[in-house]
Amino acid sequence: MRLLLGMILGAAMLIAGVYIYDSMSTSTVANGQGAQPGRTIVNWDVAATDWEALKVSAQRNWVKISEK
Repeated sequence: MRLLLGMILGAAMLIAGVYIYDSMSTSTVANGQGAQPGRTIVNWDVAATDWEALKVSAQRNWVKISEK
């Protein structure tokens, strides 16, 4: 049980660390004509949309499974 909790906590800390680092820095790839200051590596808006779609899909599948 502790191993599972540690893995979940580690993954959460990793994601939080990446988010904090990414929100405070500009991508090194963002250099050139179309570069914008403050451009992040990860597109967090797209990640949030994908997360919502995953939650809706999981909920829909759970309802489908629980009806059987």
